[in-house]
Amino acid sequence: MQVQTPKISIIVSTYNWPEALDMVLSTLVLQVLKYPNVEIIIADDGSLNTTASVINKYLEKIPNQLKHIWHEDVGFRKAMILNKAVASAKGEYFLFLDGDCIPFPDYLSEHIKLMEKGFFVSGGRVLLSKDFSEELFNDIKKLQNIYNWGAIDWLIARFNRKVNKFFPWLRFGSQWWRYIRSTNWQYPKGCNFGMWRKDFLLVNGFDEEYNGWGHEDADLFIRLLHAGIKIKNGRFAVSVLHVWHKEADRKLAEKNWNRLIERLADYNFTKANIGINQY
Repeated sequence: MQVQTPKISIIVSTYNWPEALDMVLSTLVLQVLKYPNVEIIIADDGSLNTTASVINKYLEKIPNQLKHIWHEDVGFRKAMILNKAVASAKGEYFLFLDGDCIPFPDYLSEHIKLMEKGFFVSGGRVLLSKDFSEELFNDIKKLQNIYNWGAIDWLIARFNRKVNKFFPWLRFGSQWWRYIRSTNWQYPKGCNFGMWRKDFLLVNGFDEEYNGWGHEDADLFIRLLHAGIKIKNGRFAVSVLHVWHKEADRKLAEKNWNRLIERLADYNFTKANIGINQY
């Protein structure tokens, strides 16, 4: 049965890792089928055709709810491709998800429960070990087994260092503790968060001055806080499984960090210099 909701755009960023994207979409598409007002947009930072082949497989299942936004690979330009994806989005609410972060089967329904005016939602993540990540790639059926794990299974997996958390299976409603860290910009993770379209546009989206790996997401969070949009804790509701991978090239990380710290101290700085408005 399909469920009516506000229009939602799930924006999945990816770059040349079709195997991980395949696992993300295998879970996400099943959820989207229940919601006619939800779309998935793949923000592709210049991947090869192998990524397009994975996306085409799922286009057959949801042809009217899946888009592929691609630009040429001239280096890490995540902020730019995310802005381009948003420019094509129809949603009133955006969910941002990295292409190496596999959502739980209730990811979408739980995010819908957490939507609230004046807040953006910071989701959690469960880090998977290198060996366990490789197990999933070799046998995708093991991914379905994780969704059926109970408390004992999670405790065993944590003891065996397959995962870094004990309690991602727990679910709590919208309680008072979700607002405790409402102004802590270091708390949200760019791999999994949700926000209203109007708030994204208010701060002019991601700032494309951030080239190379690092801190374009924290910059967005800081500007949202400066604009009066606060953080809502989405832990124990919208966690994702973060697949292990090697670190990206971080040669520009220090330059990006210095820019971020300058902006942190400037409470009047809310709008990206090179942002969504150019599209």
